[in-house]
Amino acid sequence: MHKRILLVGTAAAAFLAGCQTTKPTTKAMVPAVETLGTTEVPASEFAYVYRKNNSTAPEYGTKASVQEYLDLYTNFKLKVLEAEQRGLDTTQAFKRELDGYRQQLAQPYLTEKSVTDKLVREAYDRMSKEVSASHILIRITPDASPKDTLAAYQKITALRQRVTGGEDFAKVARETSEDPSAAENGGKLGYFTAMQMVYPFESVAYSTPVGQVSQPVRTRFGYHIIKVNDVRPAQGEIKVAHLMVRTTPGMPAADSVTTKKKVDELYNRLTKQGANWEKTVAQFSEDAGSAANGGELPPFGTGRMIPSFEEAAFKLRKPGDISQPIQTPYGWHIIRLLEKQPVPTFAAMEPTLKSKVAKDSRSELNKAAFLKRVRTENNFTENQAAKDYMFSRVDTALVNGRYAYMAPTVPVKAKQLPTDNSTLFTIGGKPYLVKDFLTYAQQNQRPRPGSEARFVAQQLYDQYVEQSLTDFEKANLENKYEDYRMLVKEYRDGILLFQLMDEKVWSKAIEDTVGLQKYFTENQAKYQWEPRVQATVISAASPELLAKAQQQLKNGRFVVRQGLPAAATFRAGTAELLKANWAPLDFLASRFASDPALTLTVTGQTKRGEKPAVAASRAANVVKYLTAKGIPADRIKTTTASKPATEGNALLTVTTTNPTALEESLNAQNPLAVQVQQRNFQKGDNKAVDQFLSNAPGTYTTQQDGRYYAVQVEKQLPAGPKNLSEARGQATSDYQNYLEKQWIGQLREKYPVKINQPEVDKLVTK
Repeated sequence: MHKRILLVGTAAAAFLAGCQTTKPTTKAMVPAVETLGTTEVPASEFAYVYRKNNSTAPEYGTKASVQEYLDLYTNFKLKVLEAEQRGLDTTQAFKRELDGYRQQLAQPYLTEKSVTDKLVREAYDRMSKEVSASHILIRITPDASPKDTLAAYQKITALRQRVTGGEDFAKVARETSEDPSAAENGGKLGYFTAMQMVYPFESVAYSTPVGQVSQPVRTRFGYHIIKVNDVRPAQGEIKVAHLMVRTTPGMPAADSVTTKKKVDELYNRLTKQGANWEKTVAQFSEDAGSAANGGELPPFGTGRMIPSFEEAAFKLRKPGDISQPIQTPYGWHIIRLLEKQPVPTFAAMEPTLKSKVAKDSRSELNKAAFLKRVRTENNFTENQAAKDYMFSRVDTALVNGRYAYMAPTVPVKAKQLPTDNSTLFTIGGKPYLVKDFLTYAQQNQRPRPGSEARFVAQQLYDQYVEQSLTDFEKANLENKYEDYRMLVKEYRDGILLFQLMDEKVWSKAIEDTVGLQKYFTENQAKYQWEPRVQATVISAASPELLAKAQQQLKNGRFVVRQGLPAAATFRAGTAELLKANWAPLDFLASRFASDPALTLTVTGQTKRGEKPAVAASRAANVVKYLTAKGIPADRIKTTTASKPATEGNALLTVTTTNPTALEESLNAQNPLAVQVQQRNFQKGDNKAVDQFLSNAPGTYTTQQDGRYYAVQVEKQLPAGPKNLSEARGQATSDYQNYLEKQWIGQLREKYPVKINQPEVDKLVTK
C-alpha cells in the first residue's frame, strides 16, 4: 500500500479502510447518520465501515464501541470535506494518482475466483510429483498464419510417427528439434515439477504415461511432442553449502589437473582430517558470494540448479553429509547438506501459488473464463454483416503495418448498409461501431509479413473484443461490487488527505520551530530523564572476541580501512607523486573535511636500490598535497619505514576515535561478531546495562541471550529535564497531535455536526 494511504493521521488510521466522501445534497436519498454543515453522511456508509473495521472486536455492537467509532469517523469526514471544499479532488495530479490505484485495485475483480482456486489446487497436487521428460520442438510464433501453423503441425506429426515407429527419440531430437539445446542433450529436460514449464507443456507431461510419447501440444514457443521418461515423488527443497574451485572452459590441461588435485586435497581435509567447514570455505572457496557465509546457498528444489550439482546435492541423506567433488561448467564443488525441507502444506503455499498462477501461462484459462462470463452477463451480440463489411475495409496495408483509416467521403445510400457507422457488436446494449474498430486497428497494427489481410484483421478484432469486454467490466465494477467501491473510496480519501494533513499537521510541526519550542516549554514535565549512566557497551559473539575488542578499545584509536587509499605511489627513484594518486587523495581529503575524528600517518618507503632519504621526501610530498587540499597539518604524522620494501611508495594509515571502525575491523568475517555503543543509557535501553545502572564507575561483564557483554560505566547521571534536542522526536509527535486536535476543533466550528441518534442506535446490538 502507498505510503500516503498509511500516513493519514492517528485519528483517521483507525477507520480509514472503507471510508468515503459525500458531496452536499439538497435532498437526502437515504437516511443520514449525521450532517456536517450541509453535507449528509449516509447511515449505510457508516454502518459498512463500522462493521468492516470492528466486527471481530469483543466490544463490537456495544453503545460505547459505536459511539467511539462515530467520533473518529466524524473527525475523518470533516477533514475530507475540508479537502473537497479546497478543490483538492479536482487537480489533474490527484486524478492521475487515483486512476493508477483504481487500475491496480480492479485486478482481483477481473478474474474468475473458482478457476483460480482450481488452478492453485491443481498446481499444488502436481508438486507432489516430479516428471523427467524429453521433447522435440518445431518453432512457430503465437500469431502465425493458418498456413504456417498447418505446416508446423504436419512437421511435428511426422516426427511423432518416426519416434513412435521405433526410431530413437534422442537421435531424432538431435537431428530435427528446433530447441538449440537438443543438439547436446537429445531433447532431455531432466526432472521438473509444477510451475517450472509453460502450462500446456506441463499439463501434457503430467498426463502422459511413462515411456509414452504425447500428441503434439502447442505453446507460445511452437509445437512439441513430449516423451515421459520417469515420474518420482517430489524431493522437496534442500539447503546446502558448497566450496567451489573455479575452472574455465578450454583451460590448459596442466591447470585442470592442478585444480582437481586442489579440490581433492580439500575434500580429504574435510572428510578425513576433520577440518572446520566454515574456515576451509572462507579460506579456499572461489565463490565470492557465499564464501563469507560458510558457502551457504538459498534453498532450491528440482529443476533450479545445474543437473550435476542438483543430483549430487539430493543424494546427501542427513545434515552434515559432504559430497565427493563434482564438476559443473563453473568448476569443482564440494557440497555439504544443511537441511532437507519437504513440500510445504497447501495452506502454507496457497498465497505464493496464487501469485504465481496469476503470472503463469495458466492464467490464460482464467482470462478465457472471465471473458466468457462478461459476454454472457452483458448479452454480447455480434453483427455478422457489419463484421464482413469491416473485413472488406482492410487490405495488405494492414499486413505491412501501414494501414491508415479514412472515413468514406461519398454518401452511402440506405440500401448499401452496413457502413462505418454500423454497430459491429454490443456489450450491455452499448454499441461498438465499425469505425471504432478500424481506428483501433490503425493504432495497434504491426507488420506481419506473409499473412493475409483478413487473418490479421481477425486477430486485431479478437484483441479489440477482449479489451472492450474488459473495459466494460472495469467501468461497472463500482456498481457491481460494494467492497471494490468502498476500497476505491478508501484510496481516494487517503490520497486526498495527504496534502492537507501535511500542510496542517506533519510539516507544520517540523517547520514551526517557534511553536514547537513554546509547546515543549509549556509541557516540560512530560520530557524528563530517568536516572542514567554514561557508558560504553561491547557486545560480542564469543569471550575471545570480547577480550579482543576490549584490548583494542583501550588504545582509543582504530584503523579505518574501508573505501580509503592504502598507499600513494611515486615515479621510480624519486619523490614525484604519480597522477594516478590525485583522485584517491582528493577523496581522502574530502573524508577528512567531513569527519574531524580522522587522523593520518604517512609512512615513506623505498625499495632496494633507492636512496633512503627518498622515503622522507615521499612522505613530505603526500603531506604537502593533502594540506593544500585543506587537511590541517596537525592531523597528519609522518614516519619512514625501517627497511626497504618491495614497492617504493608511502603507506597511508587512517585512524579514528569512532568505534564504528573497530566494529568494521572485527566484523570482517561476521557482520554481527562485535557491536560497540558509547552513549547515555536509562532503564530499558539495554538489558546488559540495566544490571549496572546503580553501580559505581568501572567495568562489568555479563552474558545475555547468548552474547557476551562488557559494560564500562563512566559516570552516573541524575534524573532531570530533557532539552528540546534530546526530546525532539517525542515532542514533535506530541505537537503534531496537538495541532491535529486544534484543527479538528476549527473544522467542527466551520461544519457543525448534527448526529441522527436513532440511526446510530440501530448499530447497537448488545
